[in-house]
Order: sequence, then C-alpha cells, then structure tokens
Amino acid sequence: MLLSAGEIRAKLDLIVAGMTGLRHDGRFDEPNLDGTAGDYISFDSWEWPQGVGLYGLVRLWQFTGRDDLKLLIEGWYEKRLAAGLPLLNVNTTAPMLGLSVLWNETRDPRWEKPLDEWASRVIAEMGRTSEGAFEHHVSDKVNDNELWDDTLYMVALFLASYGQASGRKELTDEAALQFLVHTRYLADTKTGLWFHGWTFDGRHNFAEARWARGNAWITAGMLDLFDLAEMPQPVKTYLLGVLVAQVNALLPLQARSGAWRTLLDDEGSYEEISATAGIGYGLLKGYRLGLGTPGWKEAGLRAVQAVLDNIDESGTVLNVSYGTRMGHDLQFYRDIPIQPTGYGQALAILCLSEALRHVETGDQTS
Repeated sequence: MLLSAGEIRAKLDLIVAGMTGLRHDGRFDEPNLDGTAGDYISFDSWEWPQGVGLYGLVRLWQFTGRDDLKLLIEGWYEKRLAAGLPLLNVNTTAPMLGLSVLWNETRDPRWEKPLDEWASRVIAEMGRTSEGAFEHHVSDKVNDNELWDDTLYMVALFLASYGQASGRKELTDEAALQFLVHTRYLADTKTGLWFHGWTFDGRHNFAEARWARGNAWITAGMLDLFDLAEMPQPVKTYLLGVLVAQVNALLPLQARSGAWRTLLDDEGSYEEISATAGIGYGLLKGYRLGLGTPGWKEAGLRAVQAVLDNIDESGTVLNVSYGTRMGHDLQFYRDIPIQPTGYGQALAILCLSEALRHVETGDQTS
C-alpha cells in the first residue's frame, strides 16, 4: 500500500501537539545529583528527551517553513535560557543541537553567546576516557570510564553543527574524534550492529546488548553528521563503511510489521517505535543522498508504516521505551517500561518528514 502525503502531514501535526502536551505524571522519580527534581518527560524541561524533541521540531520547520513552528521553538529556548541553564553534562547538551541548527538558519544574535559558551565548556570541562572520548556523565549519574551510543547524538552532533556554522574547526574536529573513538569500542565487528556501551574498567561491553535505540542514534546520527558538518574525507569514508555494515545487519532483523525490536537480535523482546523511527529516517535519508541501495528505501518505507500505525488520536507515539540506563544483563532491556517521550515524538517527526520527501516526489517504488 502506498503512503499518503495527506495522512503523513496530518500525523505530523498531531505529533507536534502530542509532544508539546507531554507532562510528568509522577510515574518516574529520578532526582538529579544536584538535588533538583529530574523531569525527562515534560516538554518544558531542559533535558535530553526534550533536546531531541526540539531538534525534530527544528528539522520539521526547516522542511515546511511553518512560522508557527519557528515561534514555538524560539519561545521554548527564550524561556529556558531566561530561567537559567542546568549543570553541563552529556544529556543537558542535547538541547543545544536544535538551537545550533536554528541559529545557523536565522543568525539571531540571541542564540550565539549561549551556544559559543556551551561549546567551549564541553571541550574544556566534559570528562574524558582513555583516547579522549567523552564519559557518559548525566544529570542523575556519573558513569566514569564509560562510552555510550547516546553520547554521539547528544554531544558530538552539536559540536559538528555549531562548529560548522561558526567556523570553529576545533569543534568539528572534536566531533570527528568522538565518532571515531566510539566506533572503535561500540561497533560489533562480528555483526555490524552496535553495542549499547563500553567500560574501560574491565574493558567490556556490559551485557553486549545490541539495543535498538542505541543503534538508531547511530543510523540517524551518522547521516546527520555528514549533513551538519564537513568531515575530513578519510573520516567520512571510514564512517560510511561502518554505517553500511550496520544497515546490512539491520535489514534482515526488521519484523513483519516494519518495526525493530528493542533488542535487535532477540525475537522475545518487544517491538520499539522510537528506534524504528530513527532507523527508518536514516535508511530513507541515506537512500535519498545516494549512499544506500533500493533495499534501504524499501525497509525505510516499511518502518514509516509501522510508525504511522503507532500514533494515537492525540498524536502520542506509542510503544516507545523509557530512557534506558546501561544494562548488565539482557533481561534489563526486555523489562524497560513503555512511556511516551519527547524523543519518541521527535524521531517520528524526523522519520515522517523524510518519508514525505519520498512520497511527494513519487519515489515509493524500488
């Protein structure tokens, strides 16, 4: 069945409304290390789910040119910056990505100083492991000597984006380094998939979980890296090879519904829609940019249908797993609860926006 541009546009409108309506209902109590209450759900909180959410909104604004989206985005940043920024860590850096892309388009002077200062602090203050990779320190936990897939999406993409936009080459160089070192320790050479994490304490990949959303951060993030910044050609060629190996492993693991499971290679784990959206977005974008085969497009369009099938009448993206800490056994991932989140909404926005490009050009057939 061919996808409908009208249906996709209607779903995108619903998803935006669903994202802005997200509120913490008390289900998850995760206080931050500084004693403040952690809120990883409400739209008006400065954290990583909202950061990914704002990036999705900015990308949708770029694609549609809608003034209402621009006003929503600018209003969010204006209020949050006026209220004062939280302590710097990997996850509180995530909202800077959307702001950087916004600033690159508008050059609004309100945004340059906070972007520039935050980027400089990331380079100077963020904890590092051996070989210079950022430790995955977050608001409610210090993860010494650990590398996580998530760090690339939450920090490296911001450095790439703002470095390119501002002409600060040291920032794009840092982004390249982060992708290279994380690839060394997180890409599974046997399968092509990515592990969730690595620790230098004992030098292992924890549960060796080939976790779906972690892989989605890579599929989507690597393609956005090339879109956001100019990488040195040897770095780009190397990372493209890693991406192709990952996609070759992902394609046979797609379920009949079009979704991927939260543990990619475990048929007993549940189908998870944020990962499905992120992977689908990457596959479609990779094909559009001439980097992938028709098989990428076919799998991406199947993923789009799975995403559409999991959006309710209020615009909430369903079957999204809650924020996932590092698991020390695979059952941990199977037991992560389902919870609507900003990143679930945003990854669906990215996926459907990319799908709309294919639908409106009539490019739905292999």
